[in-house]
Parts: sequence; C-alpha cells; structure tokens
Amino acid sequence: MAKILWRRLAATAAVLCAALGGNAAHALDKVKFNLAWLPQGSTGGVLVAAAKGFYAEAGLEVQTQRGYGGQRTVNEIDQGLFEFGYGDPISVMLNRANGGKTVMVGAINTQWPGALCYVPGKLSKTPKLADIKGMSVGGGASSPLQNLVPAWLQANGLPATHLKLLRLDPAVINPSFLEGKVDLAECWEGANKPLLEALVRREGKQLAALRYRDFNLNIYGNGIVTSEQLVQSNPDLVKRFVTATYRGYDYMRKNPEEAVDLIAASNKLIAKPILLQQIKETLEIISDPGADNAKLGYIRADRMHGTIEFSKKAFNVTAAVRGGEVYTNRFIVD
Repeated sequence: MAKILWRRLAATAAVLCAALGGNAAHALDKVKFNLAWLPQGSTGGVLVAAAKGFYAEAGLEVQTQRGYGGQRTVNEIDQGLFEFGYGDPISVMLNRANGGKTVMVGAINTQWPGALCYVPGKLSKTPKLADIKGMSVGGGASSPLQNLVPAWLQANGLPATHLKLLRLDPAVINPSFLEGKVDLAECWEGANKPLLEALVRREGKQLAALRYRDFNLNIYGNGIVTSEQLVQSNPDLVKRFVTATYRGYDYMRKNPEEAVDLIAASNKLIAKPILLQQIKETLEIISDPGADNAKLGYIRADRMHGTIEFSKKAFNVTAAVRGGEVYTNRFIVD
C-alpha cells in the first residue's frame, strides 16, 4: 500500500513539475507601450495587435498606457519608464541632443500629419500661405508647432512673424477655435482632426485643413520609439514587438471597420465614427510611395536626414546629432 501511495505521489509531482516547466517555458515578456495620448486611430495598429493576440503569439504581454505628448513620451522611454512608445524623430533628436539614447525603429507617419485647421470664410478651401498673414493660431505650449511653424514659414519665403502663435493649454485649443478666439487651430491627422471636424459639424459648418506637407515640409512624423539600451541588450524582443505591431497595422489596413470594433471593445468612451476617420487618415500616410522598400515601417535615409536637419534649425540645436543615430531599419522584417 505504501509503495502504491508513493508511486502516486511521485506521478503527481512529475505532472506538477511538467506543468510548471511548461508555464515557465511559455512565460510572456512584459513590456509597456506609451500611446503618447489617448487611444486613437494613430496608434490603432498597437491596439489591434493586442486585441488580435499578435503580441501573445510573439511571446509578449503588452500593456498600453495613455501618454502626454510625443516629447514627454520619448523622454520617459529614455528614463526606462516604458520599453516602447509612439514618438516622433524630432523628439528623439532633441532627446539625443540632451544626452538621451532613444531611437526610432519604425515609421507610422511617413509624412508629417500636422495641419492648420480652419472654417472656410476668411480663407477659401484652397488658400495660399500668403492668405494667412496676421492670423492667430492656437497650439499647445510644448507642441512642436511653436518651433516648426516659424521655420516652415521661412522655408516658404515668408517671415517667421507671418502668423501669430499663441501658447495655449491643450484643453482650451478646441474651445478657443470653436468660439472664434483664434483663427486657426493646430490639428493632427489620425488624432484630433476628426474630433474637431465633428465639433464643427454640430454647428452646421465644415472644417478645412492647410497641411504643412503640401507646402515644403517633407519630414517624417511619428513611429515606434525605444531605447538604445533595449536594442543592444535584447534585440530579439525589439524585433518581436516591431513585427507584431506592423502586423497589427497591416490587419487594420485590410480591415478598418473590424479594427474599430476591436479597439472600441476595450475603450468604451471612443466614438466609432471618429475612430474610423482617425484610422483612415493614419492609413493614408503609413506607406511611403517613394521608399525603396515596400515594408511597413521602413525609413528612408535621405528623408530622415532632411527631417533632422530641418528640425535642428527649427529648434536651434547645435549638438552633433546625425540621422543615422535617430533611427534604424534593423527590425523591419525583410
């Protein structure tokens, strides 16, 4: 009887060991992703990848967290608070100019998504830059708009004072615009532009946008940012995250309506029509038709060089930051 009991105990122990060993072997690597703002279409590929289980299939457990702007997001990645985040090359350049070690590992906005939004009236639907002379524009106090717009105007042969730039709390930009206190509002495709359009429609009006990229601003927008330390210490994890993320964006590109349902299922306050428009705007600029590689996320050396050089002038950066330090295509799937 004792022998039988012993055999049963030994068998049970073996089963438990096997189970524990199996769980250990399949433990997921936990990483945190900073969305740079609230869940929205611009970061939809990340949210879809999580909802569809693409990260889990890659051995990752990804926690997404709201952020407070691109520059803060990049700095928080550099500080080790997040493994990855939605950041832009300007913020990466500024971070590195101040001794940081962040790097962009894939593009999501292959074109700059920013614009100046307005309600047609003072301006036509197809204005020239000369037409906005003396107008006021409201932008966040820490927004790149405060530095980019003067440099952008000068690149178009206009004085930096062509527009009146106002530094506003982000919470009052839309109300100030809707109340007519400012002529133009800072708006971003894939983000607040569809929301602003919906607010303007409630008043029986239409929103128009003067996009920077239509007037000599050929620079990259946001993408996936991580730390140089993580790239060096765990390149396999970085590649798995990048691959699964672009799998999410590709799925969103092929199934935009389903992507809306997937994202809204865990973000109950999201308005689906606005989210769908954000997704559509993001998908319009996720592929670079001039790239010499058709894969999502690929970054062109010439355009990134131009992005960094323009940004250094705009932000008066004298530190030696080169484009090759700001990004890498190492983790874009061949």
